[in-house]
Amino acid sequence: MKMRITVNGTAYDVDVEMLDGAPAAVAAPPPAGPVASAAPAAPASVPPQPAAPPPPSSAGGNDVASPIAGNVLSVKVKVGDTVAMNDTLLVLEAMKMESNVASPRAGTVSEVLVAQGDAVTSGQVLVKFS
Repeated sequence: MKMRITVNGTAYDVDVEMLDGAPAAVAAPPPAGPVASAAPAAPASVPPQPAAPPPPSSAGGNDVASPIAGNVLSVKVKVGDTVAMNDTLLVLEAMKMESNVASPRAGTVSEVLVAQGDAVTSGQVLVKFS
């Protein structure tokens, strides 16, 4: 039995042989060129590119927000600590990957709003500077 099968908008003519009552496709070489199909070909789906994570600091410059949703693996600073730009403030874990959250500027930590083991959302304020 001959059948036409369409895969991702390209039609292929194949021979199908009945074995024990169940149809089994017999491999057939693809046609030399595309075979016209009665149904219009669906456009190839291109997965959207993930958006860049938001910057770790808010517009005010005194808050450090989480760039991703995840769990707090460790907190590296405490209230009163003085940090330099790019010092690691805490480590987040998401999808079995660790991500350091770095200080966007030099300053003194005035509040640490999360603890080890806390679940956080993207954009949630984690640390505040004075």
